[in-house]
Amino acid sequence: MTPVPLPRLRAAVVGLLATAAALGAGQLVAGIASARTSPFIAVGDAAIDLTPPAVKDFAIGLFGTADKLVLLTGMAVVIAALAVAAGLLSRWHWWPGATVIGVFGLVGVAATLTGPEAEVAASLTALVVGVVAFGWLHHVAGLAATSPVAVSEDRRRFLITSTLVVLGAGAAGVAGGFLQRGAGVTSSQLAVAARIPKVPAPPVPPGADFVASGTPTFLTANRDFYRIDTALVVPQLRAEDWRFRLHGMVRRELVLSFDELIQRRLEARQITLACVSNEVGGDLISTATFVGVPVRDLLLEAGVQPGAQQLFTTSVDGYTAGTPLDVLLEPDRGALLAVGMNGEPLPTEHGFPIRMVVPGLYGYVSATKWLVDAEVTTFDRAHYWQQRGWSQQAPIKTESRIDRPRAQASVAAGQVTVAGIAWAQHTGVERVEVRADDGAWQAAELATDVSRDTWRMWRTTLDLPPGEHVVECRATDRTGETQTPQRQPVVPDGATGWHAVQFTCTG
Repeated sequence: MTPVPLPRLRAAVVGLLATAAALGAGQLVAGIASARTSPFIAVGDAAIDLTPPAVKDFAIGLFGTADKLVLLTGMAVVIAALAVAAGLLSRWHWWPGATVIGVFGLVGVAATLTGPEAEVAASLTALVVGVVAFGWLHHVAGLAATSPVAVSEDRRRFLITSTLVVLGAGAAGVAGGFLQRGAGVTSSQLAVAARIPKVPAPPVPPGADFVASGTPTFLTANRDFYRIDTALVVPQLRAEDWRFRLHGMVRRELVLSFDELIQRRLEARQITLACVSNEVGGDLISTATFVGVPVRDLLLEAGVQPGAQQLFTTSVDGYTAGTPLDVLLEPDRGALLAVGMNGEPLPTEHGFPIRMVVPGLYGYVSATKWLVDAEVTTFDRAHYWQQRGWSQQAPIKTESRIDRPRAQASVAAGQVTVAGIAWAQHTGVERVEVRADDGAWQAAELATDVSRDTWRMWRTTLDLPPGEHVVECRATDRTGETQTPQRQPVVPDGATGWHAVQFTCTG
């Protein structure tokens, strides 16, 4: 008998449903086995690792903190397209589509080979379920095409089968996601809130910001604090399960539980963090009050051996950073293993239960989230971003930004308020100057100084006639060094240049 091809729509549905079954099964096994990631996320992580730095910078610049959502959405679209293609290739025979799904499943397995066994098991499960589900669905879908006498009954059978696959895949995915998210993390945060000793935070003095003039608030709310990291899915780690190991070139290795860590001396510090991917005038900068154990105390307790150069830190998800030891050992640097943020335990997306915070260094070398391991070693060991072309050491550069007026805004001519922020971490801002249309620089009013490790707000008033105007700003730190006008991209160690805003004054 000559085979009858599947209708195109039915063939495409077979491919989509088989893929959904594979992803759902992989997610479920990942949750049951307590894997760090599902096969879907593992492929996304691999895609991030293989993406050239310039492309990552473009994505961050274009999408900001939504870059991960864009990547996941793009992956979902590509996977759906491949699933449809697998189905359409199998209108006559089942094996071409099963091969496509099998090859894609092997990509998932390859993405997890360097991870824990639980991740490999989840990917293998997804591979097997995807191929088997495709063959079964293709068989059921083909019955209607080869049995004209019972077309209605066979279509009903395919509809019921499809519905069951959709429900099963959805239930497996939801259950696996719930198990991976770990309901215990929320309760762990609540318990931590009661266990962390109360440490008085330095008061924020009056006049520390110019909110009414258009600047941000001095302290950034946790929900608004910028987030840039490599984690597609926020790691879920309970404080009760957390263990920290400080080892390497030390005289005494330390292995600490969360409770053992917070029994040590805690400090509260207001610190401004900045991302190296922040373009001139960008918003990847925020300030919070962090509470934590001084990193210097732990290093002195462990005893750093001669010749050591960096603290190589590792996140629970495998991310690494390398922080210069001479910075961490400075008596007044104030680097912390942070346990709290703005009066609360760390939010999960900002590193709960523990993250590192180092004033004056860009986050990619100093702000490891979900921290579990720290090795005292030399600079011979390259960290995650260094392997991708970024600098080994990364002091934050003196910069300033105009927040008001916004670019392309229309404001009334006459007395125009210009306001913004400036930062020169661990040095402090001494002066901010503003000019309009390449005219003379004039000094801006500075907000009350809080710390050399935090941003400083500024404002001034310019008398501007109707028409188009360009306003620029520049900051000078307390050593007398003024930020350079030279434009430099974010790679390899942070952007430079004067921020300029063009707007219109209407009369």
